[in-house]
Amino acid sequence: MTYPATDQYEDWKADAADMDMSVSEWIQAMVEAGRKKFDASVEPDETVRELREQRNDLKAELEHARDRIDKLENQLHRGERETIRRFVEQNPGATRAEIGQRLADTVPERLNPHLDALEGVDLEKKGGEYYPTGGGT
Repeated sequence: MTYPATDQYEDWKADAADMDMSVSEWIQAMVEAGRKKFDASVEPDETVRELREQRNDLKAELEHARDRIDKLENQLHRGERETIRRFVEQNPGATRAEIGQRLADTVPERLNPHLDALEGVDLEKKGGEYYPTGGGT
């Protein structure tokens, strides 16, 4: 008769509990599984070449998405940043409050190009009021 080491027995006991089995049931199941001499080799679903192609496609897609995000972030911030930069160049020593006021004062001139671009595509203008066209994303 052989007795497992205490640590090994505790591991078996924990595995048995995880499977809602007694230790003796678990040992019996593991012995039967071992006696079946199952083949542990696994056939891959895809070849290494296919996986590399998928990886490369995903990397290219990720790079494209990152470029797109960078461009969109630049478009979003370019107007405000440029307005701030120009204002500070023209008014060295400007305070935060003065810069904020400049941004508030120049909203209409920065807003118009956006509205012009959206009008007829995503927005419809009726008598000075804007409505969604339903054609947007």
